[in-house]
Amino acid sequence: MTDRVTGEEAQRIKRELLGVGDRTKHQARKAAPLKGLVREPGTQQRVYRFRFYPTPDQAAQLTQTFGACRWVYNEGLALRAKAWEEHKVSLGFAETCRALTGWKRVPETAWLKETSSTVLQQALRHLDSAFTRFFKGSAKYPQRKSKHRSKDSATYVRTGFRWVEEPTRPGTATVLLAKQTTPLDVRWSRALPPGQLPVRLTVTRDRAGRFFLSVLVEEVIVPLPEVFRQDSQEPKAVGLDLGLATLVTMDDGEKLPHPRLLAKYEKQLSSLQRDLHRKKKGSKNRGKVRDRIARLYASIGDVRRDLLDQFTNRLVRENQVLVVEDLPVVNLLRRATGKGRRRKAALNRSIIDAAWGELLRQLRYKCAWYGRTLVIVDRFFPSTRRCSACHAKGPKLDVSVREWTCAECGAAHDRDTNAAVNLRDEGMRLYWTVALALPPGRVQPPVIKASELLDLVPAA
Repeated sequence: MTDRVTGEEAQRIKRELLGVGDRTKHQARKAAPLKGLVREPGTQQRVYRFRFYPTPDQAAQLTQTFGACRWVYNEGLALRAKAWEEHKVSLGFAETCRALTGWKRVPETAWLKETSSTVLQQALRHLDSAFTRFFKGSAKYPQRKSKHRSKDSATYVRTGFRWVEEPTRPGTATVLLAKQTTPLDVRWSRALPPGQLPVRLTVTRDRAGRFFLSVLVEEVIVPLPEVFRQDSQEPKAVGLDLGLATLVTMDDGEKLPHPRLLAKYEKQLSSLQRDLHRKKKGSKNRGKVRDRIARLYASIGDVRRDLLDQFTNRLVRENQVLVVEDLPVVNLLRRATGKGRRRKAALNRSIIDAAWGELLRQLRYKCAWYGRTLVIVDRFFPSTRRCSACHAKGPKLDVSVREWTCAECGAAHDRDTNAAVNLRDEGMRLYWTVALALPPGRVQPPVIKASELLDLVPAA
């Protein structure tokens, strides 16, 4: 393996072969130490998402911005790949920014000047973050963005937008983006923390053609009051068993039914897909059908997220400790092959429709915000076939078996309720193991994962 090229030779290659200019700006300025950002204790970054309705000129300008960000991202990726594969020179965010300046000076790509430079630099920063995750081993090698498959988005930092808060309606504002002359028509469905300037704005457009404004703010989120069991100082806990027959089963027997939204709209989706298949590729009629399919999928996603959001809010408000099982969702969604591929494909659709990953994601950040603890039990814990009464471990149960009787004590169990009770008991055991091992004055971590328990418990 060839060693990386550094020093003067690397600078020559960047300048002469890669078109990356030398660093000339601010060279005469004396370096000053960076000042740390002091935040109020308990400050969290929170995203508020609002829909807005752009004018035709704004929509055209945003479409051009989305395309420019995608082009800059792909060119930056190609430049970094070429630099390493051909010359063994590594490029970072600063070098790609200097290359962006050169691209704007070339007549063929001078159209990049029509887009705010801060937005294009943020696209390069996202590329740099993708490489950072790749080098850490937490993500795959960055891929090129496709016009038809990638998400349309553009990020504006504080120098790329104007934010004027409405004095008559605190928490709302007049938003003017860079390179635009009229404010956005934002539907403020809820109020933002008044008197604060957002950290950044992200404009997105989904496949249904809807525009959304995501506002990132820093605010102090007050934890909820602690919840204890009745007539006790023990924290109130709930065990949650996730499934497909029932979306969530709690240890008290309450069940959240599976909405099965994909099955509900299956006939409508199938009809639209057949209609799409009949249309000629590239025709306007085919585009119309694609838009109808996108709008239907967008409605399904909105209903699913709203259901999960309401349910997780209720769980976090009513319980101090929430216990779930560590579900390998990615492994469960392995590709269907072989003789039973149709049955496995149907199972994959049901898992996707259940949105277990979104449910666990919401529980994670809401527990961190509101002072709750999420305990994730190991995936190999026998919650289903263990008797919650006598803790005897029975034989493996087929998925079709919904009720069973313990051979040791004779207790009759509902499959899902018994699993939820076992998860709650095992989760509380892990909770107290961590609580007793923590030094005095240290708060309980928001997430306790059984596979990472050794990292949470300090050495004696």
